[in-house]
Amino acid sequence: MKFINRKEELIILNDALESERFEFYVLYGRRRIGKTCLVLNAIKDKKAIYYLAVEGSNIEKFKNVASKTKPEIQYVKNDFEAIFNFLKDEIVVIDEFPNLIKENPKILSEFQRIVDVVLKDTKTKLIILGSSISMMESSVLIYSSPLFGRKTGQIKLKPMKFREIKNFFPEASAEELVEIYGFADGVPFYLDKLRYPFWKWMEMELKRTDSFLKTEIDFIMKYEFSETRTYKKILEAIAFGNTQLGEIKDYCGFKGTDITPYLKNLIETEFVHKISPLFAPVQSRKNRYYIKDNFVKFWFRFIYPNISFIEEGIFSIDEIKINYSAYLGRTFEKICFEFLIENMNLMPFKFTKIGRQYGTIPSAKKGENQYEIDWVATNEETKEILFMECKWKDLNEEEFGKILEKLKEKAKFVKWNNDYRKDDDRKDDDKKEYFGIIAKRIENKEKLINEGFIAFDLNDFKFS
Repeated sequence: MKFINRKEELIILNDALESERFEFYVLYGRRRIGKTCLVLNAIKDKKAIYYLAVEGSNIEKFKNVASKTKPEIQYVKNDFEAIFNFLKDEIVVIDEFPNLIKENPKILSEFQRIVDVVLKDTKTKLIILGSSISMMESSVLIYSSPLFGRKTGQIKLKPMKFREIKNFFPEASAEELVEIYGFADGVPFYLDKLRYPFWKWMEMELKRTDSFLKTEIDFIMKYEFSETRTYKKILEAIAFGNTQLGEIKDYCGFKGTDITPYLKNLIETEFVHKISPLFAPVQSRKNRYYIKDNFVKFWFRFIYPNISFIEEGIFSIDEIKINYSAYLGRTFEKICFEFLIENMNLMPFKFTKIGRQYGTIPSAKKGENQYEIDWVATNEETKEILFMECKWKDLNEEEFGKILEKLKEKAKFVKWNNDYRKDDDRKDDDKKEYFGIIAKRIENKEKLINEGFIAFDLNDFKFS
């Protein structure tokens, strides 16, 4: 896999590897995110012991790998503490550390002693990696873990940002990058698999008998769940736009079943994230559930329901194309969130809080009594508020105006410093409410900006 970007993380690891003291780093994140590639790049010019843990006999296998660097280790008894006594001042990387825990839950206490007694006053660099987010957080990083407080640093490796994927496809336009991001997210493995142009590659990939698209989800889910059927059904429901608990249960046919334990597990493993309205109370029940990763969402929206047709070789790429623009609507909102955070200097004020806002319209009839605003940003101190809509489409001036008016109407239902922010006597240069739109393209955008509107499109996106 190509190593692209990850500059900040590489600097952190290199600083740790060059330090004059003992370092114990924990690096974790979902499968395919590039953990191994990052670490191997950090140690490529250094003498290091790299071990990939498996499901059994890890002491013997680790001993065998370590003896390549320290031949005398082959005569040591099969015990991690004894082996590490011969690895003082070395760089040791243990990949997929959760496999050690699965094989022997007492390994955490063993490594506590190794860190506290054997390695503490040495210059050893110990790096452990893990793909099971739930296990790394609940077994290694949690307060009750024997290893709690021992690490000298940790990195939770996340997907690359939208602006960074241009490095994989320098020839792609901004619109094409959005299409790619809707499939691959910022996951290096998928970005590396993909070839430009996107649709040509996708058509060929779906025809391959050995396509990774057929097996990838099973590969990443089996690491977290012993049984996947129910989880898959829930993820399919969410991928098709069923984001509320009742909607998910209805779609799955689980009306009499409590699916909250399944959703809790999906959240802990970061397949799903739960959101509440920005201004909802902490214990709000107005929760919605979304698939966190674009690739997982794409797979359950387009691959999973059609897997039989794909296997038989009779699936048409047009089935994806005709629905892809609508599918990208939510993806574009995610991209816009990054844009707003990273370009706060372009906004009318510096916000301290941002999130989605949705709720009920008083006195409106059922079916028309809900509103949703893509992003709302506020500054609690200055009491300023920004309402933003994200539209994955080309807008002319008339469409821009209609969306803006509708946004202003929806904003009236948001209960937040209403009297203060809607003071009609306030001068224009002292206003507290702002409204804007981010779209694929906006006709006469500069003219609209000069007239005082907040307007951004793909031409404003910068890539790095």
